[in-house]
Amino acid sequence: MSEDVRTNATQEGEEKSLNFIEKIIEDDLANGRVPNNTIVTRFPPEPNGYLHVGHIKSICLNFGLAQKYGGICHLRLDDTNPAKEDMEYIDSIKSDIRWLGFDWGEHEYYASDYYDQLHEIAINLIKQGLAYVDGQTPEQVKENRGTLTTPGKNSPDRDRSIEENLRLFKEMGEGKYPEGTYLLRAKLDMASPNINMRDPALYRIKFAEHPRTGNKWCVYPMYDFTHPISDAIEGITHSICTLEFEDHRPAYDWACSIDGIDHTPHQYEFARLNINYFVMSKRKLLNLVQLGIVSGWDDPRMPTISGIRRRGYSPESMKDFVSRVGVAKVESVVDYSLMEFCVREDLNKRAKRVMAVLDPIKLVIDNYPEDKVEYFEIENNPEDPTAGTRKMAFCKELYIEREDFMEVPPKGYHRLYIGNEIRLKTAYYVKATSCEKDENGNVTVVHCTYDPESRGGETPDGRKVKGTSHWVSARHAIDGEVRLYDKLFATEYPGGETGNYLDDLNPDSLIVLQNAKLEPWLADAKPGEYLQFMRSGYFTPDYDSTPSHPVFNRTVTLKDSWAKQKAKMGL
Repeated sequence: MSEDVRTNATQEGEEKSLNFIEKIIEDDLANGRVPNNTIVTRFPPEPNGYLHVGHIKSICLNFGLAQKYGGICHLRLDDTNPAKEDMEYIDSIKSDIRWLGFDWGEHEYYASDYYDQLHEIAINLIKQGLAYVDGQTPEQVKENRGTLTTPGKNSPDRDRSIEENLRLFKEMGEGKYPEGTYLLRAKLDMASPNINMRDPALYRIKFAEHPRTGNKWCVYPMYDFTHPISDAIEGITHSICTLEFEDHRPAYDWACSIDGIDHTPHQYEFARLNINYFVMSKRKLLNLVQLGIVSGWDDPRMPTISGIRRRGYSPESMKDFVSRVGVAKVESVVDYSLMEFCVREDLNKRAKRVMAVLDPIKLVIDNYPEDKVEYFEIENNPEDPTAGTRKMAFCKELYIEREDFMEVPPKGYHRLYIGNEIRLKTAYYVKATSCEKDENGNVTVVHCTYDPESRGGETPDGRKVKGTSHWVSARHAIDGEVRLYDKLFATEYPGGETGNYLDDLNPDSLIVLQNAKLEPWLADAKPGEYLQFMRSGYFTPDYDSTPSHPVFNRTVTLKDSWAKQKAKMGL
């Protein structure tokens, strides 16, 4: 790392408190403990599902440390379980990381890149009498492993001869035995107080086609054997993982000490990202997909990166979120509302303001000329002076929100009611005069008059009104589908009371509105565009959207309305 980069990193650290991993790195650099003075980190996801928001913290930490200290971050796909892995997951992982703004360049690796080396290391361990083939059943292995307070028992196969172990391991690799028949285990210490050091499994038999190696292998290495050796091979300097791997660190260090391993990386653990109202177990998320509770891994209600991306979250907002959460050694639960706050903060600066009427009712201006069309200048984003303006058509018949008119208003209601005057945003003052109803008594049309001298919201007499409504021209508006997404779960800790997270699904997590009236240019809006539907929330076009049938997903409401919803649901 260059002196300039180190100086800049140090200055930044002085301005902002360093987290404990940054302190370790800076101390290692200052004391010459980093080979070639170059930090090398890695992000090692298992391609057995889509990444979720919890992974964002690890991605930002590993790639961010490499950027801050002028180092390198590897992407290494931990593809050691072919039965659960798929190229779809690999592609999605790469896409999600790039969406967050990170790139691994030429440093893309796979655990399977090292299968030949790992296999050779395993054979050498057998030859040194440090590994043996165990023929116990999975149930016997579990029973003899012991507990946190009682030591384990040696396998009856622990003292097999080296020749017998070599023969059996060779035959395992030739596919001569069914799955579960044998394990290759390290010969460590069955009385160790750390269960992970009680003769850990190194290889198991698995008949499954691998996404990259096909059917070459019938035996596959275990994670605790593969991961540290892969780190060593790649020259990782700081192997950063979540706290659940803290007890695995002795096994990590053991693997890195095997004869022939030339580099010794070090493992450091941090608290993972836990968010209330979320489940982030891949098994549970896969179950939601398989049961059809959600439309797929990228359903906007899912806590996957693909899901929040489709919902309209910005990568900048999520990086801000994990930055606010910070890096610590103690597990905690982050409030969902903080994540939504970060999304609102970011989208407020970048989202284009849009007139969209989600529950339309027709407004007829009786004294407005029948064929007249006017155009009003609308600010695209008052928070961004460079965002410009656009023109919006105005005519005799408009659509406003149904909630903006009441026949018999409650006290404090400042929208339209008979005899009351409001402002149509950027246009005119209008006063309601009457309404039409259908056979069920529902209001279908509101009649009003406008003040021609109030264009732009100013009047010669200087009078003011309390209510303002957004609107779209009935003649120019297009129809659209709007999907109102909310939390998938209605309780902070899904399954906390019953043990079954599916018991806590939020019945209102998706409400679909089929008859929204939208500004016409929205027909051509594309996924990835950030929009604010005035008074409704932030939205983005869905992947299903087409010019003939535009579809929009609600990203987040303008304010945190969940407290009111919980009260309504009796939670």
